[in-house]
Amino acid sequence: MSVAAVIVAGGSGLRAGGEIPKQYQLIGGKPVIRWTLEAFLSHPLVTHVQAVIGTGHEQLFAEATQGLTLPPPVSGGASRQESCRLGVEALASIKPDRVLIHDAARPFISPHVISNVIAELDRADAVIPGLPVADTMKFAPDGVIERTVDRGSMWFVQTPQGFIFDKILAAHRRAVREGQTNFTDDAAVAEFAGMPVRITAGDQANRKLTTAHDVRVADKEVSARLFVERPDVRTGQGIDFHVFEKGDGVTLCGVKIPHTEKLKGHSDADAAMHALTDAILGAIGEADIGKHFPPSDPQWKGAPSSIFLLKAMELLGARKGIIANADLTILAEAPKIGPHIAAMKAVLSPLLQVAADRIAIKATTTEEMGAIGRKEGIAAFAVATVRLPL
Repeated sequence: MSVAAVIVAGGSGLRAGGEIPKQYQLIGGKPVIRWTLEAFLSHPLVTHVQAVIGTGHEQLFAEATQGLTLPPPVSGGASRQESCRLGVEALASIKPDRVLIHDAARPFISPHVISNVIAELDRADAVIPGLPVADTMKFAPDGVIERTVDRGSMWFVQTPQGFIFDKILAAHRRAVREGQTNFTDDAAVAEFAGMPVRITAGDQANRKLTTAHDVRVADKEVSARLFVERPDVRTGQGIDFHVFEKGDGVTLCGVKIPHTEKLKGHSDADAAMHALTDAILGAIGEADIGKHFPPSDPQWKGAPSSIFLLKAMELLGARKGIIANADLTILAEAPKIGPHIAAMKAVLSPLLQVAADRIAIKATTTEEMGAIGRKEGIAAFAVATVRLPL
């Protein structure tokens, strides 16, 4: 039996505020959508995961899913129904037996709920998780109560909504042919096509993040849990120096800063990122950056230093560790670093899987003392604090 999952992230996500859509905002150091994708990628019964993203979100998706094994995302449509249909259509070539359709903005989906929905598809063509309504319900058009609604048969529904693949694909195609384009979930599409839909137990934790408040609360909850689970706190330091040579700019923390010279090095000579990489490696007792990426190896010539930093993060992740804080100091008489600090933090945040407020970048000079004072090069110092399970 093959089970595919369609993760729907085609919306603008603007109701949550912020500079980027909610599905790409960080909770617990990782984008919301990454938590969701990892939940399905790690489930033993899910054989294929297909993401549906908004037009123009390609770079955000690429950064959020770096290191994950996924097929290319599908661009969504103008409505949720259309985005879901396009995601299901993208599976037509592999023809899974069953498909789960899930909101990317529900990152707290549990393996238990996923398993329940898949299991219930043995007995029904369409299954959705839900919670019975516990509160008294009123029907009140225009804010005036007309009657009390019997809550005994009312449910709050969630995702993933599960279907026999061929049948939900046919239902979506029929809805489009007949001009039915305003369904708010896939169960409604199934109902329109005459498919009985079965409800199985949902989970209170499987809530959808909609507002800025939702995202903030989720971040605090996840961060607190991650820290409690990782009581072993360690600190590492890294130092790097690079001299100048003829060029048109220096790269620091992945940001190219225009200058009359560049830094000399076998890779892109990003002294700040090199120092940070060594700090992380030091915190987990690993060999330094030169051991993992020898300067004598031609494959690293001109390579972006993000490769090195991601390797350090991979080694940290292998021990189930996380970054708690990163603190960098850059010593340079020129160029001016301050105007570029915000851009540097924006680059480092997804690489380190932490919010920008857990990254400090400072710049100072040596008051014209020594080689750096003579503008012969740049130095970078970094301290990284990590947390590991015992």
